Amino acid sequence: MKKSLLTILTLMLLPFGITQAAQTLTYPTKNIEVVIPKNPGGGTDTSARTITEFARDSMPKGLIFIPVNKPAGNGLTGLIEVAKAKPDGYKLVMTTVELAMFPHQGKSPVTYKDFTPIATTIADPVAVVVNAKSPYNTLQEFIDGAKANPGKIKVGNSGIGAIYHLAAINIEKTTGVKFNHIPYNEGTGPSIAALVGGHLDAVLTTPGSVKSQVDAGILKVLGVMDDKRFELFPDVPTFKEALGLEGNVKMRAWAVLATTADVPDNVKKELIDTFTQVVKDPAYQEALKKQGIMPVVITGDDAYTMMKEDDEMYKALIAETMKK
Repeated sequence: MKKSLLTILTLMLLPFGITQAAQTLTYPTKNIEVVIPKNPGGGTDTSARTITEFARDSMPKGLIFIPVNKPAGNGLTGLIEVAKAKPDGYKLVMTTVELAMFPHQGKSPVTYKDFTPIATTIADPVAVVVNAKSPYNTLQEFIDGAKANPGKIKVGNSGIGAIYHLAAINIEKTTGVKFNHIPYNEGTGPSIAALVGGHLDAVLTTPGSVKSQVDAGILKVLGVMDDKRFELFPDVPTFKEALGLEGNVKMRAWAVLATTADVPDNVKKELIDTFTQVVKDPAYQEALKKQGIMPVVITGDDAYTMMKEDDEMYKALIAETMKK
């Protein structure tokens, strides 16, 4: 299965003209394993395979990146394996936003501090999405409707305690509304299907995951939880714009390629420099867009700052939620 996925991805990328990296990694004398703590086919898996495919020419001749899916334990198995690996740069891992949540929910013994961030492949904001037939045409109308009907607006999420549930909690905290939270533990797909079917009033998810339904006139996006508008939907306002908030309501679903903490400085620099070149490559960026993923250039220390900020935000938000 993994081989077929890689073959398909390679064929997808060929038209984009993968170019020779400006430098070659000097430290590896063997293949570098890339642990993907998610099932094959999702956004994290796709972005991991895309970025390493574009970085393949940076490897010394005869050596390759080897993607390996390890979704066991909600992805914790793969994260722990790399966190505890020898800090030599031979194991990379796709960390995801759950790394900022799980430690504060008692689910994970590792945190962002156990990793050296290399490059971000995904950093999409959370969005409020409603059915095209919904009476709410703006985010303000949606919030007003929730205030007028406390506990009655049904908002779907991908599981209690997961990012989209916590995003809804953050909206409640910021605006003073109260939702009826409807969990879909199988992920965002079933919640989006329920919204399309008219069984929910709204869903919180990333904008890219509903682009096809929005383009088809089935769903509409009312607002994004970010400090800037999302390129896929430039007409959709941020929460701050739409609601006139004093502070910013920022929630993002990210994936960051990382390696073990405390790797030697030369290894850290080579990895960050190499993958920074990749994420700035227009061909790589276009390849991600074709897969519904908006490219970002958040690498090295900037990625570490993003992970740290979200860890602190989720720590406070989860602590407040657990008091209820």
